[in-house]
Amino acid sequence: MKLSVVGLGKLGSPLAALLATKGHEVKGVDFSNEIVEKLNARQAPFHEEGLQDLLDNEALKFEATTDYEHAIQDTDATFIIVPTPSAEKGLFTNRYILDALENVGQVLQKKEGYHLVVITSTVMPGSTMGEIRETLERASGKALGEELGLCYNPEFIALGSVVRDMLYPDMVLIGESDQKAGDFLQSIYESFCDNTPPVQRMNCVNAELTKLSLNTYVTTKISYANMLGAVCEALPESDVDVVTRAIGLDSRIGQKYLKAAVAFGGPCFPRDNVAFRAMAQDLEVPVDLAQATQQVNDFQPKRLQALIRKFNRGKRIGVLGLSYKPGTYVVEESPGIKVANQLVKEGYQVSVFDPMALEQAEKDLDERVQLTSSIEACLKACDTALIMTNWSEFSEEITPKLAQETACQLIIDCWRTLDQKQFTNDCKVLYIGQGLAIAEQKLDELATVH
Repeated sequence: MKLSVVGLGKLGSPLAALLATKGHEVKGVDFSNEIVEKLNARQAPFHEEGLQDLLDNEALKFEATTDYEHAIQDTDATFIIVPTPSAEKGLFTNRYILDALENVGQVLQKKEGYHLVVITSTVMPGSTMGEIRETLERASGKALGEELGLCYNPEFIALGSVVRDMLYPDMVLIGESDQKAGDFLQSIYESFCDNTPPVQRMNCVNAELTKLSLNTYVTTKISYANMLGAVCEALPESDVDVVTRAIGLDSRIGQKYLKAAVAFGGPCFPRDNVAFRAMAQDLEVPVDLAQATQQVNDFQPKRLQALIRKFNRGKRIGVLGLSYKPGTYVVEESPGIKVANQLVKEGYQVSVFDPMALEQAEKDLDERVQLTSSIEACLKACDTALIMTNWSEFSEEITPKLAQETACQLIIDCWRTLDQKQFTNDCKVLYIGQGLAIAEQKLDELATVH
């Protein structure tokens, strides 16, 4: 098929490249000359695992442009994947989608035959068959039906694993204007996915609500695990990993996202939770559970600060991990940045390091926070360090020998990836999510043994 993708950002570029690797002729359109030039030179415009490998495929039939007509005129379907930023009260705004549809519609006015428009960006329930449909029909001069189809088809992916998540989705969600549109989009996915995911087809408002509610359910699960972690810290002889490992074996619960650690962050989870609550308020429906989820999440930095005050060995703190998750440079709603900034305000000297996100984090960090160039440099600059992001580099490179050679005396391991027993009296490891009385005893025992 001949397909077009509007928006070649962090999700659009991988989507366009993947469609092209599956044998489709793909044209992508973006207003950024820099992105277009890089993609046409077969250079990934940003880091995303696997994207450069896709672009290195010599057989790739993919072209990027800033010209809507060139991108869309000869294609059969157009995927729109542009930002939908949060506006007043946290509701998503569709202004970039509507701008794109104005341009798409002008091309479709002159195009003969059937064309499918697919909204991949996350939108509020009621958007697709509301102002999105209205704008598309007005701009194209065509009504949905024989010549024009419209679908809502959000991706369930995470930055850092976009390529893999698109190839192996747990499900494909299709909100369709009619059966013809849904059939066409499903046929594209049948040629696209490397697994055979279940396809859920429904009307657009149900699909919009499904996307939003799935993400808010995951945030609830994360906050529940973190709540358990706080309970375990107050309960002698308890260990949150033992508890969550057991309850996660129940098929009604499952292990995914049931890890007590730090607050959830990133470009989707926090804003989706806010948007869900704002939507419910407009509908005059109480959503106390969503409110509680956010309250638990907001409490997590305070919980860590209390641990630092209890166990801290000095006034110098190191924060390891500034991206919201490993494998990406994205720092939106980063737990590490929030903790670093708060500790500086409390009078601590704070040093930070991240394997990928230092440059992006700098603009969000308090100017008093010191950026360091390596794990070793960060540990040398602190008395107590916090592992805030579960980067494999931290578990692999923070060895007892490295710790012994630095000034760091205590590492608070939020993800419990280091082996406590391997660290000496010079630098000990504290796990969060365990009874603090037991944690203190373990630290004392380690000091005695070594």
